[in-house]
Amino acid sequence: MNKIQTAFFVDIRGAFLILFVFNLHGVTTETTITVKLPVMEHFYTIQGEGFYQGKAAYFVRLGGCDVGCTWCDVKESWLAEKHPLWTVGEIVEEVKKSGAKLCVITGGEPLTYNLTALTHSLHQNGIKTHVETSGAYPLSGEWDWICVSPKRFKLPLDECLNACNELKSVIFHRNDIRWAEENAVKVSKDCKLFLQPEWSNEKEILPVIVEYVKEHQQWEISLQIHKYMDIP
Repeated sequence: MNKIQTAFFVDIRGAFLILFVFNLHGVTTETTITVKLPVMEHFYTIQGEGFYQGKAAYFVRLGGCDVGCTWCDVKESWLAEKHPLWTVGEIVEEVKKSGAKLCVITGGEPLTYNLTALTHSLHQNGIKTHVETSGAYPLSGEWDWICVSPKRFKLPLDECLNACNELKSVIFHRNDIRWAEENAVKVSKDCKLFLQPEWSNEKEILPVIVEYVKEHQQWEISLQIHKYMDIP
């Protein structure tokens, strides 16, 4: 029996992935895939962290994460099956209704999923796209800003560190600063560098971060200002 070799490419059309498959006999088949993602929560608020803190942004928090940070403040996001599946169209419609011009995709670990269709559709509607990721999974999607927050529990990929616009290292113990520096050598020279105190240990670790930034001025401090304002 002769094997039929195939080739394919994907065309993005709004909320769908169009898969074209070709074989050696010139026959083409087309399959439309409706993209659905587990959405834990979504809300319009103020970005509280990093380079864009203080800016209005619509957050979409996807369910599903196997990174397992012990100090994660949204552990309820870890199990994807606990959260309803939304189509790309449904997600984008909620963002549009808010009037937001910027959408942050977070998690969980958002890059567990292919986010090409979602980000393409957001761009088609004039909405900028940011991602907050641990960098543990390959990049997918069309991004205006990539924030990588590396975790020791599941190491970041070099491709994510190389591509990120912002490196945000959460600091619980002073040894975490050394970990931050190990990742900083892998990012581009234009990448913004932030040290962020872990919220439950902020009073103890913030003075350490302050002194470090004074001596290493390539770093800045990120505070979770949304928690001070008591907003999501």
